[in-house]
Amino acid sequence: MKIESIYGLTLEQLIEWLKEYGHKKSRALKVWDWLYRKRVTNFSAMTDINQECLQLLADHFVFRSLSEHVKQESMDGTIKFLFKLEDDNLIETVLMRHKFGLSVCVTTQVGCNIGCSFCASGLLMKQRDLSSGEIVEQIMKVQQYLDSVNKGGTVSHVVVMGIGEPFDNYVNLVDAIRIIIDHKGLAVPGRHITVSTSGLADKIYDFADSDLKVNLAISLHAPTNELRTQIMKINRVFPIEKVIQAVEYYLKKTKRRITLEYILIKDLNDHREQALALAFLIENMRHLININLIPYNPVDEHHQYQRSNHETMLAFYDVLKKHGINCSIRLEHGRDIDAACGQLRSKQIFASQEN
Repeated sequence: MKIESIYGLTLEQLIEWLKEYGHKKSRALKVWDWLYRKRVTNFSAMTDINQECLQLLADHFVFRSLSEHVKQESMDGTIKFLFKLEDDNLIETVLMRHKFGLSVCVTTQVGCNIGCSFCASGLLMKQRDLSSGEIVEQIMKVQQYLDSVNKGGTVSHVVVMGIGEPFDNYVNLVDAIRIIIDHKGLAVPGRHITVSTSGLADKIYDFADSDLKVNLAISLHAPTNELRTQIMKINRVFPIEKVIQAVEYYLKKTKRRITLEYILIKDLNDHREQALALAFLIENMRHLININLIPYNPVDEHHQYQRSNHETMLAFYDVLKKHGINCSIRLEHGRDIDAACGQLRSKQIFASQEN
């Protein structure tokens, strides 16, 4: 019998599972409250649940499917956790402190097969998808850390931008989101959750139809197919025109704004003509698009790339603004602690291989 994480069940799934063993909905609601409101770390702490039910849960589920392996703390308050899974694989989770609250960036896969040429996450190929429980447990681990710190605060925002392509693990992603937004549990509002994809167009349609009411960000990083294919292999499968068609469907179906992410890499995609091409690409939907300009975090293994200088980033920004496009330059977090996503994990793995 496979033992799974208790954090992998939605409330509806927990209710139905306990009903199969003769337990009422009210008992499932109490278990849910112990998990996400009281945030206990073992079944025996659920003091108003009868022993039979507790043993049943303990026989089928575990609380801990990941453990802290490394923790890095930045001068700006950012904390990067390297968690070890039960199969000894490593994943990254990041706590970021903003003026608007505490945000957690979660990982959805062990490794990544998308193969973006500038990204540290893709240095190691995908080993497997994370379960919904392993995704949710990252947030729980961070929240439990905050609970252990005097006035540590509560996780208020979640971004799904860690290692892996979220839409390549679509079913588990959606279940995890339903758990995270449940108003009886963690109760993170949908408007405070952002999922980032490299542009799997078919899943963008599915996401639009899911009625999850969370935010969507798409990693574009280039305004032409030639350049985007050069830096993102996924563009061979889902070229820009297919991504834009999916974006148009998403905007029409959900009536929600969308974010296009654009990493600025020196002398590659940061020229004025590329800013103009980007403005032209989204001209017909510019009032529903936010463009997030991202300073590139250099990765040792991708030494051919460098970050654009500040003046170039501002010039790119000005072009977009003059064309009526809402855009911003992302505020950086944790530059002194392996800022690039996947960088800490890859360093740990490469170091262990050398030893």
